[in-house]
Amino acid sequence: MKFFATNYLKKSWACLLLLAASGSYAQQQRPNIIFIFSDDHAYQAISAYGSKLVKTPNIDRIANQGAIFKNALVTNSICGPSRATLLTGKYSHINGYTLNEKKFDVEQQLFPALLQQSGYQTAWIGKWHLGNLPKGFDFWRILNSQGQYYNPDLIGPNDTTRVEGYVTNIITDLSLNWIEKRDTSKPFFLVVGEKATHREWLPDIQDLGAYDDKTFPLPATFKDDYKNRLAAQNQDMTIDKTMRLKEDLKVHANYEKGIYGRFTPEQKKAYIDYYENKISKEFDEQKLSGDALVEWKYQRYLKDYLATARSLDRNIGQILDYLDKSGLSKNTVVVYASDQGFYMGEHGWFDKRFIYEESLRTPFVIKYPGVVKPGTSIDQLMLNIDWAPTFLNIAGVKVPADIQGTSFLPLLKADNKKVSWRKEAYYHYYEFPQPHHVYPHFGIRTEQYTLVRFYGESNSWELYDLKKDPQEVNNLYGQKGYEQLTATLKEHLKQLMIQYKDTDALKILAQP
Repeated sequence: MKFFATNYLKKSWACLLLLAASGSYAQQQRPNIIFIFSDDHAYQAISAYGSKLVKTPNIDRIANQGAIFKNALVTNSICGPSRATLLTGKYSHINGYTLNEKKFDVEQQLFPALLQQSGYQTAWIGKWHLGNLPKGFDFWRILNSQGQYYNPDLIGPNDTTRVEGYVTNIITDLSLNWIEKRDTSKPFFLVVGEKATHREWLPDIQDLGAYDDKTFPLPATFKDDYKNRLAAQNQDMTIDKTMRLKEDLKVHANYEKGIYGRFTPEQKKAYIDYYENKISKEFDEQKLSGDALVEWKYQRYLKDYLATARSLDRNIGQILDYLDKSGLSKNTVVVYASDQGFYMGEHGWFDKRFIYEESLRTPFVIKYPGVVKPGTSIDQLMLNIDWAPTFLNIAGVKVPADIQGTSFLPLLKADNKKVSWRKEAYYHYYEFPQPHHVYPHFGIRTEQYTLVRFYGESNSWELYDLKKDPQEVNNLYGQKGYEQLTATLKEHLKQLMIQYKDTDALKILAQP
């Protein structure tokens, strides 16, 4: 009996040790997740999306090794609210963050905290821009508000430190340093929060003038007259009237204060040599006015914007190279996305906010070794409320019932044409009147149509057929023959409001 008991105990302990070891192994085998999250980076400026403006080899590398979403949409096209939606998987009216420059409630349920509770090591490095300090992260080092391109102030749990250098390079260095020093017994989730390509588009010194030998074609809608589109007529975001020569395009900039006041002498010299002694001098000599001036501003805008994005893509390449060399790439999901789309001169604009395609659609590419077939292209309507549940799903963590998004992991794993998926998306934008006088609005986007209601000071409807009119210049609302389609879309819009519990929008919809 004693012999049997001894053997039984030995076998029991052996089984327990084996189970513990296998559990530890399974924990380690859960994939790491790196989410590279840029600011205002347009899909029109990414070659994987067919851009003819520029090459983005490293963003393309993620797409080529995994999947590209052709219809990744946001629910509120503005920086802070997009970040709040990422963290919660909920619409702005539910997570409480409808406008920029407010204080986000970090005490509510955030998906990184759920990852953390399940054994993931979590970190956010770079731009945060939510008016509060992060929660749910083992490590964080964030920019102060919008942050600075040069020599940025970085806030940690215990201090704020100014770090010399260019912000995109600094964020990469901090991110790779954290990965190096992390607890390797745990899988990790890391947000690489980029400042680029936010206004005022300050390129890294090595990228100054990178596109000066190019002349970019004007978008087809560059001289849009906004006929039958009241909200588009009254906005304040044109390259012509809103974009500033001194602050945005650095023509005779003041290098003694503001964003340049924090420059080192070497950085300041490089900027003066390029922008003052070259660009400003050329501008003065040309004595431009009228259309010629507007087109010059457009060219300078794209050259600075794309030069800023060049550093972003290069740094993404450094992260991918590190993952390959370290062997981590085999078990690391890498996502690149922006917080929303951006106008690259379409309709004569820069910025975002509108439900129109250029700001509604955001780049989203993902590689997931062993799961996503390289070169996958996905056309279904994916929303940024879907990001949180997908990351939880990938990590093997139960998705809470109150998250409003749906994991798109099935779209990655199977023949995505056969997956049952949403056919309609709901959108609601709030911020008015500052800074760009875009009227608040809500709307529905289907595979073919966009129906939008502007409210407040404006009370108008717009309807677009995206197949016949992808540039959204022909407002079909109220035109003969579209009555039934409009009524159907309005009913579907109402049902989406009910589904997503947007009670304020329902009240407005009921108004004549």
